[in-house]
Amino acid sequence: MEDLNLVKAPLYRETKKGIVRKHLISLTVRNELGVLARIATLIAGKGYNIESLSVGETHEKGISRMTLEVIGDDVVIDQVVKQLRKLIDTLKVKDLTDIPHVERELMLVKVHTATPRARDEVLRLVEIFRGKVVDVSPETYTVEITGSEDKLNAFLELIKPFGIKEMARTGKIALKRELNAQEEE
Repeated sequence: MEDLNLVKAPLYRETKKGIVRKHLISLTVRNELGVLARIATLIAGKGYNIESLSVGETHEKGISRMTLEVIGDDVVIDQVVKQLRKLIDTLKVKDLTDIPHVERELMLVKVHTATPRARDEVLRLVEIFRGKVVDVSPETYTVEITGSEDKLNAFLELIKPFGIKEMARTGKIALKRELNAQEEE
């Protein structure tokens, strides 16, 4: 089974001032002009950078889901979450950091494979990491791989010796697990 990045958390979260860490915030928003700009401005106004951002439509017409990764201390991030909830086009905001959730990233990476040995070795690594070769040229393979941040970073470390020609990586996407949904609400 593929790694699920299950995070089990206490029922009530203590907020700790001064402890800086990554926070994963999920937002459901109206798909309207300027929503992303207002959210980015609010977070930047608090002095934080958005480390990762993914936005896409949901199964509901006119509704999008955003997943943000922001590094900061719990107190300020809690304030940011409260302010995000007050925005007109924001329907739901959840800090997934300390609750069980599933998260994934997608990466496309173009790897130099000029020799038959390099091609074989890269294909072996792609198979081990459950990736897929999505484009082939005489000199490169373009590989698609999905998984946790750690999985993608481990894959990158192993293919660096072959030479990375180009790379694109999405931000994280995440959903709360339903395992203990009744306890969390």
